[in-house]
Amino acid sequence: MPRYTIRGIDVDFPFDAYDCQLVYMEKVIQSLQEKCNALLESPTGTGKTLCLLCATLAWRKSLGEFSSGRSVSNSQNIEGDPNVLSSQSTSPKHPTIVYTTRTHSQLRQVIQELKKTSYRPKMVVLGSREQLCIHEDVSLLRGRTQNNACRSLCRKSGKRHCKHYNRVSGYVKENPHLGDEPIDIEDLVKIGKSFGPCPYYVSRELHKAVDIMFAPYNYLIDRGYRKSLVLEWKNSVLIFDEAHNLESICADAASFDLTSWLLTACISEAKNCIDLSIKRRDESNDKSGNPDNFAILRALLLKLEKGISDIPIHSKELGFTKPGPYIYELLAELNITHESASKLKGIIEEAAILLEEDKQQKIQNTGCRLENITDILDIVFREKDNAHAKFYQVHVQENEASAMDGLKGKASRTLSWWCFNPGIALEAFPKKEVGSIILTSGTLSPLDSFAQELKLDFPIRLENPHVISSNQIWAGVVSVGPSGCSFNSSYWNRESEAYKLDLGNAIVNFARIVPDGLLVFFPSYYFLDQCISCWKNQSLSSSTTIWERISKHKKPVIEPRQSSLFPSSIEDYMFKLEDTSSSGAVFFAVCRGKVSEGLDFADHAGRAVIITGMPFASRNDPKVRLKRGYLDHQSQSQRGNCQIMTGEDWYTQQAMRAVNQAVGRVIRHRHDYGAIIFCDERFAHSSRQSQISVWIQPHIKCYSKFGDVVYTLTRFFRNDVNRICPKPEDPSAKFKHEGVDTTRLNDVSSAGSSTSVSGDTGEKRSRKSFDDVHLEKLI
Repeated sequence: MPRYTIRGIDVDFPFDAYDCQLVYMEKVIQSLQEKCNALLESPTGTGKTLCLLCATLAWRKSLGEFSSGRSVSNSQNIEGDPNVLSSQSTSPKHPTIVYTTRTHSQLRQVIQELKKTSYRPKMVVLGSREQLCIHEDVSLLRGRTQNNACRSLCRKSGKRHCKHYNRVSGYVKENPHLGDEPIDIEDLVKIGKSFGPCPYYVSRELHKAVDIMFAPYNYLIDRGYRKSLVLEWKNSVLIFDEAHNLESICADAASFDLTSWLLTACISEAKNCIDLSIKRRDESNDKSGNPDNFAILRALLLKLEKGISDIPIHSKELGFTKPGPYIYELLAELNITHESASKLKGIIEEAAILLEEDKQQKIQNTGCRLENITDILDIVFREKDNAHAKFYQVHVQENEASAMDGLKGKASRTLSWWCFNPGIALEAFPKKEVGSIILTSGTLSPLDSFAQELKLDFPIRLENPHVISSNQIWAGVVSVGPSGCSFNSSYWNRESEAYKLDLGNAIVNFARIVPDGLLVFFPSYYFLDQCISCWKNQSLSSSTTIWERISKHKKPVIEPRQSSLFPSSIEDYMFKLEDTSSSGAVFFAVCRGKVSEGLDFADHAGRAVIITGMPFASRNDPKVRLKRGYLDHQSQSQRGNCQIMTGEDWYTQQAMRAVNQAVGRVIRHRHDYGAIIFCDERFAHSSRQSQISVWIQPHIKCYSKFGDVVYTLTRFFRNDVNRICPKPEDPSAKFKHEGVDTTRLNDVSSAGSSTSVSGDTGEKRSRKSFDDVHLEKLI
């Protein structure tokens, strides 16, 4: 195994490292040595995760040996809090590494990478009861209902107790080497089912004395989860992998939206609790639940419902907006304060247990809606002095009530308390004297907004190049279509029929030239629907529509709006891509949608990606409008020379980050190749290109004639790519997405080998060999 000495640290790496990998590891080690934060971008396919693990663990090993073989538990106090098992182990003297990513699916991939290294730190992966519980009844529940049921059984003795919980202490003592080899969620569950200990509490016990802990983001972002962790925060290392959405995740975690239908459901549950507690008293003299408390809860919720409905909304478009501290005025009218909020949460906890034990509620399996009120109270009353409220805005919006809301003609309103300072979720770490915070992803650009939004200093930054060669990428800005119509998806232009027709004709050409899989990203679902409707109903001089001509070259799949339909759309795309009766498939998707965020379109699954426009969020969206106003106010009130991001800066950077996410779906490894096609003249501006991922920027060329685009793109795909960039050793690369893991597609012959380089505007044109091509005048 190759060994590299980086900043005095010997790093074992499983393969011969590329230059960009050495640079990446150097930045990681510099961050750890200097105890400062780092913002590191390295494209997918550059071995980012492997580099991060090797560099971090090599640095940690240089401080002292790993904690392998250490027994972490000597006793267990069943009568105590089942969330914190007692332990006689001492805190490790060396810094703990906390490695987080967005989903457990991504964590599974990280642990697979750890297995490739020579490093064997003491490790554990944390998960929820939903993933780890093996109790025959509790494992069927979800959310806080499941948590409450688990805690209740762990505290009890006799027949109504959890036998798995009681076996944790003995199993951990008898197996001190547990965690010395990489283990995943599935491994913990197998241990539990084979030997009896609760996988959830085994992981909770192991985490107290490990070198590296793997967990989802929320274990660091959510204050409740964070408090449950037993580790020495001082000098610890926090890693956020796949961090491109971290700022929005932090803001959302600190915000809430209370809809009319949810409030109605909570009122109904409070009424059920009154009835259930009275019934228990009458039938079995059970006085565990006080109906008077549930009556108070219901009365407060009814008053809150009326208070929200009485708020004057003079403009349906603008809604009702007040500064963040207004939330306390609204709640004070209900006598809800810091002191009474804790009592209210106690009543809700009793209600959740009562509803969980009710057979009818179990049949419905809807969980306890009232617990959303607990979440809201935790957010609002997180600080005694309410200082965090200055980062918020109160907003009340009137919506059209849907049939599913069950509001029976009532006006549907949403009370929102939106946080516009994502850094609030991470502000605790500098206070805890954390050593380093490393944010990394394949697509972080533009970087500036991360540091400013999260209110953290990132003295170490990196925008890494790709490991591919220049002949493996084609990147171009297409300013005009086949008929010479300017490509510009601005609001004033996107309704133009001529624009949509020329965009469709351009996609016909690209579908004919690009082999195998083609991805087409639109700025919004609305624009996607408008274009497809136009293409299905419009034709020029030929008898076939644009949609039919696209389908002739590639079978289409459209990204659904509903998340539940997404897996089937992926299966449909794969099936059509494998179909040898066509030259591939085309996936019409949306920037910021599921296709742009989590899928790996390696090799034949994605040979080109088309961006049809700048994905600016709607300026009329209340949250966008208020965020811009908040940042503008912050910028205007700044003092000194400190540069603060304006609302317009943020607005543009969010759009460009969405673009970078979408184009990052293709060219996923060292031997991959593909094209990135920007169909909007605004991408030709230097200010826009400077915000595109650095590894793409050197390859971008701007074209003023559509014929030049077709000519060079055809030539790119006609090159002997198999000779220039060898195929990967494993031809069975896979789609990767949470909930989707499907064997990759069959190799199909390269398309475009006999295509005309003239623009297809609907008229039939003769097909010519590449050698005999002469550019024709495009109509």
